[in-house]
Amino acid sequence: MNQQQVHTGNLSQPSGHFSQAITVEARGRLIFVSGMTARRPDGSVMGVGDIAAQTRQVCENLREVMQAAGGTLADIVRVDVYVRNIEQFDQIHKVRREYFGSPPPASTMVEVTKMVSPDMLIEISAIAVVQ
Repeated sequence: MNQQQVHTGNLSQPSGHFSQAITVEARGRLIFVSGMTARRPDGSVMGVGDIAAQTRQVCENLREVMQAAGGTLADIVRVDVYVRNIEQFDQIHKVRREYFGSPPPASTMVEVTKMVSPDMLIEISAIAVVQ
């Protein structure tokens, strides 16, 4: 897929692993991925209390659902990230760099007070274009 990173010098540089915007030729299938959490296949939560372990499990879950939909992580053009502690931004982006190449997807990250389970620290939903 031909993704192009959009960058303007009139805005500050992204402080993490994300693009200001991404352009994609809109031919193909759109995949809307529901919020993935750090749940393992058996329903237990991976990495309780460990944001890096949970981010890694979330990215693995994203990879699994993208493969099931006929795509890869490279097809993801946008993510929305919900975290319990925004101060863990750097740790989260360190893991994201392991999973998302260049250009990285457009992204929004917000802090929330609660998730489905008190053990969950992060949830990521995604939009992908598979050509």
